[in-house]
Parts: sequence; C-alpha cells; structure tokens
Amino acid sequence: MDGMLKLFVSACILMSMLLTSSAQSCSRYAFSSNRVFSSCNDLPYLNSFLHWNFNSSSSGVQIAYRHTGVTSSMWVAWAINLDSTGMVGSQALVAYRNPDGTIKAYTSSVDSYQTALSESNLSFPVSDLSATYSNSEMIIYATLELPHNSTTVNQVWQHGPLSATTNTPGVHAFSGPNVQSMGTLDLLSGRSATAPVGNSRTRNRNIHGVLNAVSWGILMPIGAIIARYMRVFKSADPAWFYLHVTCQSSAYIIGVAGWATGIKLGSESSGVQYTAHRAIGIVLFCLGTLQVFALLLRPKKDHKYRFYWDIYHHSVGYTVIILSIINIYKGFDILDPEKKWKRAYTGILVALALSAVFLEAFTWYIVLKRKKSARSGKINGANGVNGHGAETPGTA
Repeated sequence: MDGMLKLFVSACILMSMLLTSSAQSCSRYAFSSNRVFSSCNDLPYLNSFLHWNFNSSSSGVQIAYRHTGVTSSMWVAWAINLDSTGMVGSQALVAYRNPDGTIKAYTSSVDSYQTALSESNLSFPVSDLSATYSNSEMIIYATLELPHNSTTVNQVWQHGPLSATTNTPGVHAFSGPNVQSMGTLDLLSGRSATAPVGNSRTRNRNIHGVLNAVSWGILMPIGAIIARYMRVFKSADPAWFYLHVTCQSSAYIIGVAGWATGIKLGSESSGVQYTAHRAIGIVLFCLGTLQVFALLLRPKKDHKYRFYWDIYHHSVGYTVIILSIINIYKGFDILDPEKKWKRAYTGILVALALSAVFLEAFTWYIVLKRKKSARSGKINGANGVNGHGAETPGTA
C-alpha cells in the first residue's frame, strides 16, 4: 500500500508539472480579445512570451508581448534593435500601470544604459499601440512597419521598478536574467535564439571579477601571511622573501589586468555608475603600484631609514588587503552571481584567517621560547664566570 501511495503521489506531482508547463506555453495561450497570432515564442528569461503575425510583402508585423509576474509598481518593455544587439539603440514599446488604474503604453528610443525610458518616436512607424494588465500579467499590443527585408531582428525585453515619487520607469537590474534577456528573432520561420550567456560584456564582467578576486583578494593575503610568519623560521630565510615577492608581484600583475578590464567595462557602459567600487579600485591600483616602486627603494636592514620603510610597507600592504576584500564583496553585489561563488570566496577568507590566527600563536610561542633560551644562556654564562658550575648552554 505504501508503494502504491508513493506512486500515486508522484504521478499527481508529474501531472501538475505538465499542466503548469502547458499553461505557460505561448502556443496554448488564448487572448481574451479573441486576437489570433500565427507565431509565438516562449522567451527564456523574465517570464515573457512574444506572439506575432508577419506580412513579408509589407514588412509589417503585429505583435503581442506578454510579461507575467508583474506588479503594479513595475514597468515592462519589449524592443527591436535594428543596428546591433543589446539595449542601447533599441526601439522600445513600454507599458506600466498608473496609480488610477489606467495603463500607459508608449514608445521610447533607448540611447544609453541609464535611460529613463522617456517617451519618444521610434525609427520606424508604430500603430495600434495599447496594453492591458490583469492577473499580474502585462500585455503590449502594437503594429510595426519595419524596413524592407527586415525578416531577422535583434530583440530585447526587460522589466524594472517604477519610481515611488514620479511613477516613471526606474533603472532595471544589471545582473542575472536582466542582462540575458536579448536575442535574435526570425519573423518568417518563427525561430528565435537568445544571446549566449557568455556574450562579450557578461564575459568581461566575469573575467574582471575572477581576476580581481584571485589577485587582490587571495594572492595578496597569502603573500602577507608568508612574509609575517615564515620569516620566524630560520630555515626559511631567505626563501620566505622570494616567495613573498613572487606572490605579491603575481597578485599585482593579475590585479592590474583585472583593473584594466574594469576600466574598459566602465567606458562601454555609459550612464552606469558604481562610484564606490570604481573609486576603491583606483585607490588599490595606486597603492599597489606604490608598493612595487617602494620595493625597488627598499633600504638594507642596517640602514637608518629601514625602520620607517617597514612601517610604510606594512601599513600600505594591510590597507590594500582590507580595501581589496571590501571591494570584492561590492563586486559580488554588482555581478550578483550564484551564491556558491560568494560562499566559496568567504570560505577561502575564513581558511586564511584561521591559518593566520594559528600561525600568530605558534610563531609567538617560538619567539618567546627563543627569548627565554637566550636569557637562560646569559644567566648560565654569568654563573659560570662567577664559578658556580653553570650547565652547558642549551641543556637546561
């Protein structure tokens, strides 16, 4: 009986999943206005669907863009980009719900990532523009007159928050599905393809994050741990110094590559500002470069300025590490990757911190033991000189 009951429950769950999947399929959707569209696509991101009729002789296309899971404090948009992929340069249809319950639908030509989606004409004629909102679903209807031979177009779809004060579109998120919701659409065949997750901008953002996390966030702390604790062991001298220099130099070179990638991303993202992240990154680059040049001016151990150089070197080094960790977590918030990456980096930091705590205690033990042995040696030596029969040094 237990086996039969489990089988029945599993069958019910499977049937529910199939029904839900069917309900979400664009081909099974019936419009309340009795409109009929010959082609449709289930768009892969942001709970969106596109329906259309295409007249190849006139290059006219009737569209219905559906976006589910929409609240009254959100805007939605669907756009065609005739010149390139992505958001900038796209010709958008925008809709949102007004506080009085009416639906505003209009066109907007997007010219930057920081667009306010202001109302403007598109590069091609648009007619019969309207929108409906019910059951958390926004539908935009329109007829577009595309340039001739425009059978395959780049499409972008998006959602974002409405301003609480002005009830106008605010900036959408720049991570996750919000930067993946684009692709190509073949109006004749009905086939569509999304832009690969690894498109150049997303790939560069990931490269920027990985380079900086590995360099400033992992190699730099490891280099500091080597310098602070390995030098205590006499057998590790001068190996610890060369390991320290190698680790920090590698971190700097990789970090500069990550920093340069970030500068390039900023120049390609007009209007997108991450002021604190950018400012900390510039400060880190300057301090890191200063450390490299300071290494070339490192005084010898017996030089009168070596004491001051050590103070400078240690203070700047620890400042770089602290700022690096802060900025890496700011980067996680911006990129918004899967949580496992942030957890993995946090785990590495915890492991390094625990290692530092253990080594701090162990090296202090060694240093104190050496001092105690040195004091015992002096006392024993003094007793021997005074004729008290001191023990052989090191045997006490």
